[in-house]
Amino acid sequence: MDINDLLRKTVENDASDLHICAGVPPIIRVYGDLINLNEPVLTPHDCVQLAKQCLSSRMYERFLEVGEVDASYSVPGVARFRVNVFKQRGTCAIAFRAIPTEVPSIEQLGLPGLVYDLAMKQRGLVLITGPTGHGKSTTLAAMINYINSKRRCHIVTIEDPIEYLHRHNKSIINQREIGSDTKSYANALRAVLREDPDVILIGEMRDQETIATALTAAETGHLVLSTLHTVGAAKTIDRIIDVFPPHQQSQVRVQLSTVLMGIISQQLIKRANGKGRVLATETMVWTPAISNLIRESRTPQINTCIQTGSQFGMYTMDSCLAELYKAGEIDYESACQYSVDMDNLRKLISN
Repeated sequence: MDINDLLRKTVENDASDLHICAGVPPIIRVYGDLINLNEPVLTPHDCVQLAKQCLSSRMYERFLEVGEVDASYSVPGVARFRVNVFKQRGTCAIAFRAIPTEVPSIEQLGLPGLVYDLAMKQRGLVLITGPTGHGKSTTLAAMINYINSKRRCHIVTIEDPIEYLHRHNKSIINQREIGSDTKSYANALRAVLREDPDVILIGEMRDQETIATALTAAETGHLVLSTLHTVGAAKTIDRIIDVFPPHQQSQVRVQLSTVLMGIISQQLIKRANGKGRVLATETMVWTPAISNLIRESRTPQINTCIQTGSQFGMYTMDSCLAELYKAGEIDYESACQYSVDMDNLRKLISN
C-alpha cells in the first residue's frame, strides 16, 4: 500500500483528514463525517510501513523512543499534510491533516471584515480560537498572507509542524518548525525577540511560559498572532489568566487589558444540505470598556459588551448561529449543538 495513493484519494474526496489504524481500512473525514476508503483492512505491519514512508529515519527513531511524533509531509502536485504518528495498544497509528498548497484569502474563508483590520495592527495580541479541526491555522495563514501582500516587515512563524508554506512578497517570512529548526516553543520564543521581528506567529499558546512570552512580545511593540482551543472571548481571557498562579494573575490581567487587540472565535458547521461546512464566528476587539472589564476581573460582562458593540464590528457566536439558521445555511440541531448559551440562541432565533 502506498501512502501517496491514499493521500491523493483523500484530497480527491475533499476530505480534511486521513486516519491509518490497524484493524480497519484507511478512513477519511469528509465534512466532519468519517468514511471508509475502498481499501483492504490494515494490519499492524501495514501501518508501520506507511509510517516509514512519511517519516525520515530520524523522526521514525524518535517515534519509537517517545511514542508519538509530529511531522509534515508533501505529495507533489497534491497537497501538504500535517502528520501525527502515535502508538496505540502496541501498534502504530497515523493521523494526516490536509493543507492546501495555496493559502486561501480572508474573503474566500468567509471571515468577517474585522480580520483585515486586526491583521494590519502594528502591535498587540490577536487570538484565533475554536475547537481542534475548525480552521484556526488556516485563518492565521490567511492573515499572514494578507500582511505579506500589504506591509514591508519581518514575519517570524513558530509552528509544530510548519503547515502552510509562505513565499516572500512585500515582507520577508522566516518559518521555524519545532523539532527540526528549534527544540521547543519556549526556546524559539526566547530567541525570536532578538531576530528583529515585526510580526510573530505562534502556532499555539500551550503553556504558561509560551503565554507569558507572547504577552511580553505584544507589550514591547510586536504584533503577535496565535491560537487557543477555546470558544468565546470571555472563556479565552479566563483560560489565559487561569494558566498563571494566583499571585501573578492581577499582573497578567493588567498586561492582557492593554495588549489584547482582538479575538476571533470560529467553528465549522455542516451545512443543512450536507454539502460542505459553513464558518460561524464571534468577534471581539479592544475597547476601553472591555479593557476595564479584563483589568477588574469582570470577564462575564464581556459578552454584554460584544452584544452591544456592533458599531465596532463585534457580535457573539450565538447571534452568528441564529443568522446562519435563519438563512437556511445550518439546521436547528447544529445551531443548538454549537451554541454558547442555548437559551439565548432560542431567543435570537425566535426574534
